[in-house]
Amino acid sequence: MSHPAPGSDQQSAQTVANWLEGWRSSDSPAALRDARTASEAAKALLGHGEPLLAFDLTAEAIARWPDDVRLHQLQGLALARSGAREKAQEILEELRRNGHADEETLGMLGRVQKDLARDASSASERVAHWGRAAKFYEEAYAKTGGYWSGINAATMNLFASKTDVALDLARAVRSDCLTKLNAKSGERYWVLAALGEAALVLRDWDEARDWYSQAVAHAADRFADIHSSRRNARLLLDHWRVDAAAIENILQTPPVIAFAGHMIDQPGRLTPRFPPAAEAVVADALRQKLALLKPRFAFASAACGADILFLEAMAEAGAECTIVLPYAREEFEHDSVDIIPDSSWQRRFRRVLENAARVLTTSLHRLEIGGVSYEFCNQMILGLASIRASQLEADLIPMAVWDGQPGDGPGGVASVVAHWEAAQLQPVLVWPISRNAADLPQSLDAAALPSSDQNFGSRIAAVLFADAVGFSKLREAEVPRFIEHFLGAIAHLSDEFAASLLAKNTWGDGLYFVFRDVAFAGEFALRIVDIINSTNWVAHALPADLNLRIGLHAGPVYEFIDPITGVRSYGGAHVSRAARIEPITPPGQVYASEEFAALAAANPQNIFACDYVGRTPMAKNYGTVPMYHVRRNSRCGMMKRASS
Repeated sequence: MSHPAPGSDQQSAQTVANWLEGWRSSDSPAALRDARTASEAAKALLGHGEPLLAFDLTAEAIARWPDDVRLHQLQGLALARSGAREKAQEILEELRRNGHADEETLGMLGRVQKDLARDASSASERVAHWGRAAKFYEEAYAKTGGYWSGINAATMNLFASKTDVALDLARAVRSDCLTKLNAKSGERYWVLAALGEAALVLRDWDEARDWYSQAVAHAADRFADIHSSRRNARLLLDHWRVDAAAIENILQTPPVIAFAGHMIDQPGRLTPRFPPAAEAVVADALRQKLALLKPRFAFASAACGADILFLEAMAEAGAECTIVLPYAREEFEHDSVDIIPDSSWQRRFRRVLENAARVLTTSLHRLEIGGVSYEFCNQMILGLASIRASQLEADLIPMAVWDGQPGDGPGGVASVVAHWEAAQLQPVLVWPISRNAADLPQSLDAAALPSSDQNFGSRIAAVLFADAVGFSKLREAEVPRFIEHFLGAIAHLSDEFAASLLAKNTWGDGLYFVFRDVAFAGEFALRIVDIINSTNWVAHALPADLNLRIGLHAGPVYEFIDPITGVRSYGGAHVSRAARIEPITPPGQVYASEEFAALAAANPQNIFACDYVGRTPMAKNYGTVPMYHVRRNSRCGMMKRASS
């Protein structure tokens, strides 16, 4: 069992939607009128599976009410649920040192230890984390008698091989929870979930199924809470070597959809792809697919045709939609929405944007060369969907309305399907035109799709900026040694990454690298940090605290031959955006943009993970943007992916 704080049985999707709307649309949202209301809003967001938004809300609320303990606790929980366990533990340990060792703080510290146990690389390390978690939960249970800390203490003691202690705790918790149920007041989801978990500790499988079924009936849209219950149930059934399928089916988290689809055919199109006459058929097919899959989260763009049909179908189902636009709304509406004379697409576009939980614009303007703006938008859709699926350990299901033909190059639906297949994802497909199976390609090679080859082109790239901390304080005699040993070590590392490097440059203590994709950029950044931390700079007659700040970003950029230097170079708004990240990065750390984190999330095999750290003001008044901390990944491939 996890933590019962977020939400209540009456917390509906509409209530959460109201918090989201107020949070995004107002400089002084209702959620921040006082500390108690801010806490309620954060709990609602956490229960709905929005830890990143919950963190942002608590961060702003703490700035207003810095002494509110509950806000700090919820911020710690938001960090833990988003994967930033080290930062969560730091916040919670500080609360404990300041005398706030209550059930909330101790329980959240126990949760961090549970997460660390799950990601441990050895059995002994895992058991040690379980043991520490058990002590936190037992301390909380001894102080308060709270059923949720008691059931966690039971489960953690079982995993730490203290079976007798675990069984005694489970029996006590079961008795407490039955008393609470008979009282017929207060929170019911977590009481029922605790009874289910206690039954699993006591190996009563039928009773566990019954309690979990009742819990889910009370859960409404609290998907993150269901996910937390499922994680512990899965661990318990694995511990007892029992098939988890039956309870997994009860504690299901709804899937996340990443969508792509054709625009409606414009008048005069020579080869039909999605003719207007097929609109009703495609809309009905989408509703049927969604009725079977029952998703509650979706990520898509909003061009006229398949995108809008999909978003309308998801809205009818009461699901939460995130819309990703490749560039500014007005320009996109002109290019990709209001293109059919006397149609309703523009009105419908504006309505789906109003109903969306979030609208994200990936670039200010469309790159004029190639389809890279659309290609990047599609990759962001998959990446953001991957992040949400990972948070909830839910199925990630790609879905497309596609005519089965190779298409017009990068950025089109054919290239999206090829990218999904390369990532070993099996998309759910809807055909806008009836075709024989023999006419459809068995597989697509993304590299073989049509593309342009120009001296001045465009591409998606990962950009790294770094700056040496303390360089300005070097004495004149130290500069040559800095160049030889500090920059020399990084130059040697760059030779190892030569095949993935597109460009590199340096000026004084500043470093600039452009990579083919985020996987290489993230690994390179962490390798630099390893070199800096493992080198004895004093032995090279340099300051001991010599360090780097590293910022990472990804996006569509122009690729060209610099007329002055004669070498291949890269430019555009996303290079400028990348340069704004490094100055706000703490020394010795690697920070990345949301765009970089999204593209990285689409490949769970990366050696690094990106932990959300909140909305951060960028350098030179470039705005406030979501920022991520890049660290080594201790659980590659944890995200669950579905085939259909």
